[in-house]
Amino acid sequence: MTDYSHEKADVRMNNLFLNTSAYWARYSEYEYRKGRDDILYLAPTPKAKPMVYDALKDGEAMVVDAINVGMLAMKRAEENEVRQAVLDFVKSYGLLGFMTALPTTTQFMDYGAVYLPKNHFIRDETMPTQDYLSVFFPFKYPDFSKDRRTARWNVSGDAEMMALAAAFEQDSMAMAMSLQRDYAERYDWLLAQFKDWAFIFTTSFLYYSDYDSVDEVTRDLYRQGMAAFSGIAPTYRIALREKPVILWDFHSLLLGIQIMLSFMLVDDGKPLRCCKHCQSAFAAGHPSAVFCSPRCKNQFNVYKNRGK
Repeated sequence: MTDYSHEKADVRMNNLFLNTSAYWARYSEYEYRKGRDDILYLAPTPKAKPMVYDALKDGEAMVVDAINVGMLAMKRAEENEVRQAVLDFVKSYGLLGFMTALPTTTQFMDYGAVYLPKNHFIRDETMPTQDYLSVFFPFKYPDFSKDRRTARWNVSGDAEMMALAAAFEQDSMAMAMSLQRDYAERYDWLLAQFKDWAFIFTTSFLYYSDYDSVDEVTRDLYRQGMAAFSGIAPTYRIALREKPVILWDFHSLLLGIQIMLSFMLVDDGKPLRCCKHCQSAFAAGHPSAVFCSPRCKNQFNVYKNRGK
């Protein structure tokens, strides 16, 4: 009897995101700016135009691009090259949305304090809400006030920002604020997150590619590295359409990339691979693929033949 269980599992996995959209906003231009204590931030330029798009429409490409930014940093490329790679990613997809990705809930505006699980960026377990906002609005604090029960945010005066806030009015106030032009994210945080994704990818890839050539101690190190890969899971709901479908609620680009990467790492049908020639990550169209493009395959064969 033929066992189709793996094939059926792949089909179910591919369908998990079939009916899901994760709308996000990116701006036409971003720039690096220094804030207090010489901290470097990445933010939209003052006159940048926002655009709302479906971040999961080409989620595989976004995940691969994120991994390759991290791999560039891990290779210790020149600092200006790494900064440009981070900037190029943000121009393509937007900022990661750390403000809503880190807390235990995206509805933290309703509370007097923000509660934070263990993470790489903020050591405090709790922070006053207004102090937490100042981390992500280092140049211009939003017109925001809060009493014990009610949070008020005034976005009047900028038609584009008002329209953007209206587009995400069904989401949390925090998520809408994280898409405003005055929102900024630290460069060192962005870089650390990209490197973290690259580390997880290389750990998974090397564990299987080197399995027979390394000892059990090394294998256990790989397993421990993978065990550190965790994060807040997205919420979901079931919608009754032609048939019941799962709709995921992604409240940050970071969370979208995190969950997409997780499923790509366990996908046998189109696995993540490291190109044998250029060492870039790519989503393989076939489980046995080892080159990210025909060009890399040809160049590898040319260099190989020259060495003979």
